[in-house]
Amino acid sequence: MTKQKLWGLTKLILKIGITLVSLYLVFSKVSIKDLKEAITESDPIFFILAFIVFFISQVITSTRLNGIFKGVGLHISEKYNFKLYLLGMFYNLFLPGGIGGDGYKIFFLRRKFHIKGRRLLMAIFFDRLSGLWALCLITAALIIFIPQLQIPSWMPIALVLSGTLIYFVVLKKFFADYSQSLYLTHFKALCVQSLQLISAICLLYALHFDGKFSPYLFMFLVSSLVAIFPFTVGGLGAREVVFLYGADIFNLDPHLAVLISLLYYFIAALMSTLGTYFIFNPQALGEKELPQESDIEEKEED
Repeated sequence: MTKQKLWGLTKLILKIGITLVSLYLVFSKVSIKDLKEAITESDPIFFILAFIVFFISQVITSTRLNGIFKGVGLHISEKYNFKLYLLGMFYNLFLPGGIGGDGYKIFFLRRKFHIKGRRLLMAIFFDRLSGLWALCLITAALIIFIPQLQIPSWMPIALVLSGTLIYFVVLKKFFADYSQSLYLTHFKALCVQSLQLISAICLLYALHFDGKFSPYLFMFLVSSLVAIFPFTVGGLGAREVVFLYGADIFNLDPHLAVLISLLYYFIAALMSTLGTYFIFNPQALGEKELPQESDIEEKEED
């Protein structure tokens, strides 16, 4: 076994281990019976709305990435790009190996369109960076409406303004090729994060919550930041731990907090299953068969 394969296997074992420990910690503090009761008494209409809103957010995310691809000279249809996006979601959530969904997308596009892997990698990195900027911006804005944090209003405003200025200057100077549609890309990023917040609000309504939303939404945004780091399988466990301890800080119902996280994960998983179509029908991607992870690992770097 090569060092690269050994490291990939080690990372997978660590991810699974951290996920299981996190879930054990969560379910040792909340009642599974109470969670089940809350779900059975929930409103299914708002669950459907939450899924629809989340689905729309992912469509916009796909178009955002395709816009960045065009900036680096890769012109593919929105339909083909969305197919790859769904396949990437499936790999990221259900096959958390050493390559992941982004690795598969880079492999496909590099082989089919003969574009350098590094340019594709930087395009995907820029896409993630724009999403992170939007997430930080909305989180900072929400802090103003949560007095329990005891953070002066001027502080998040100042940080956002100064951080955004520096961020955009750096992008224009060092990532000009990847930022031809700079403002449209970041507008879409804001739309995506806003829609995902609306999806979380729909889940709160589904669970018949009628209190103050801002602490739950703040925990949702913080858990999204934590889930960016691939310590667990698809973010499972990491989000729930954030909600659990956040509920303790804000003196909220821990069962409701954990439920929002679990249900949001379920929605993401449900959409990710759409990627299985391309597992069994690789012809829809113009492939005879999908490559194995070992095939991608052995491919020589550009």
